[in-house]
Amino acid sequence: MRFYDTFRREWLVNAPTELLSGVLVALALIPEAIGFSIVAGVDPKVGLYASFSIAVVTAIVGGRPAMISAATASTAVLMVTLVKDHGLQYLFAATVLMGLLQIIAGALRLGLLMKFVSRSVMTGFVNALAILIFLAQLPQLTHVGWQTYTMVAVGLAIIYLFPLLTRRVPSALVSIVALTAFAIFTGVKLRTVGDMGDLPSSLPVFAIPHVPFDLETLKIIFPYSLTMAAVGLLESLLTATIVDDMTDTGSDKNRECAGQGVANFVTGFLGGMGGCAMIGQSVINVTAGGRTRLSTFTAGCFLLFLIVVLGDWVKQIPMAALVAVMIMVSISTFSWPSLQNLGSHPLTSTVVMLATTLVVVATGDLSKGVLAGVLLSGVFFAAKVARLLDVTSELSEDGRERTYFITGQVFFASSNSLVDAIDYLGAPERVRIDVSQAHFWDITAIGALDDIVLKLRRHGATVEVLGLNKASSTMVERFGTHHRPEAERRKAAH
Repeated sequence: MRFYDTFRREWLVNAPTELLSGVLVALALIPEAIGFSIVAGVDPKVGLYASFSIAVVTAIVGGRPAMISAATASTAVLMVTLVKDHGLQYLFAATVLMGLLQIIAGALRLGLLMKFVSRSVMTGFVNALAILIFLAQLPQLTHVGWQTYTMVAVGLAIIYLFPLLTRRVPSALVSIVALTAFAIFTGVKLRTVGDMGDLPSSLPVFAIPHVPFDLETLKIIFPYSLTMAAVGLLESLLTATIVDDMTDTGSDKNRECAGQGVANFVTGFLGGMGGCAMIGQSVINVTAGGRTRLSTFTAGCFLLFLIVVLGDWVKQIPMAALVAVMIMVSISTFSWPSLQNLGSHPLTSTVVMLATTLVVVATGDLSKGVLAGVLLSGVFFAAKVARLLDVTSELSEDGRERTYFITGQVFFASSNSLVDAIDYLGAPERVRIDVSQAHFWDITAIGALDDIVLKLRRHGATVEVLGLNKASSTMVERFGTHHRPEAERRKAAH
């Protein structure tokens, strides 16, 4: 009964809407998959087969229902050198290994690393993707006639106005169908999907990559597989978090890691390139009403049906219709409130968001932008916590004993401040260091405590450390030196 309830919730809710959402996404996947194949330097069928395979497999085993995964630009750019230097079969082998590494990541529960990505980084990531999605449409809008601009404008009008009539059918799907029908019947000259590249006419076939199964092959493909696995998981987990927010539902990030791995592992044997989650297509799916695995599964299956069975019709879809959809996606993806919050949010949060956005847009590399944002977040957080450290002192009435009261967090960023807060030259006979309101986090903090005690001893003071909590005491016992006999011998030597 529990299995049936889960199956119904993840597959059978509002099936008509899910099916239509999947059809819309399938249409949007075709030019993307062909374009990414060109980027990677492979035949268009490699990207199309990958998009079919990855979408279907992640629909079944992934951790985020309604999220769309397929061939992507972020992984395609990593394959260029491998394909150029070693050929297509090594790409398939690298894709299989990429999947295995992602499965291992899921088993190691690396999806929990998303907890370290701040809201500012997420906002910067989303805004950068929105900008990149829009910029990717510009080649289709340059050196074209007024007909293309008119079609894009009409497409956007349909997308935004049709919901006023009904929301039962995705307006983006209506736009694509209407513009395609108009282009076919009027014979207007426009760039079409067929101009992007040849569509395959047969189903993908299972085949083991034709590469030597030896250590030399592993040395060649492992660096590429590791990089693709890391970038693919990063983009997939971030996209999953975005879909979580859009749908107000949760997802299993560790299952998503493993699911992406299974998808890429299978894809390598079906003649496809590695891929990951796609925020643009995921936004299309969710905006059109997709909420379950059925929409993702439909997108993959209908994509294969389109290119193999309806290829002659698909070739006639004007690119202007798909450009209109992607412009809508970029507008929907961008976090417009983030612009309003530039003056009201803390400066550090704004800097992290802008840095993430700028690095991604400047490099076209999502992983570099997110890494920059996470590092900046860590630096700003450490600096903020370090400022919370407070040191006060009291001198006894007879002037022979001083007590230091340490409050706050002692770690690598605050340890120097602690050391500098102690008066060594004016130390009395006895010094008590009360740390009952403090916590020592790392070996740098323990080293700072050692330095303080040993310096005070060198100036003739008897030092007593009071109030260590259990965790701090354990750290001192393992890594500290001031309480060991050899510390006294070093003091005597001085």
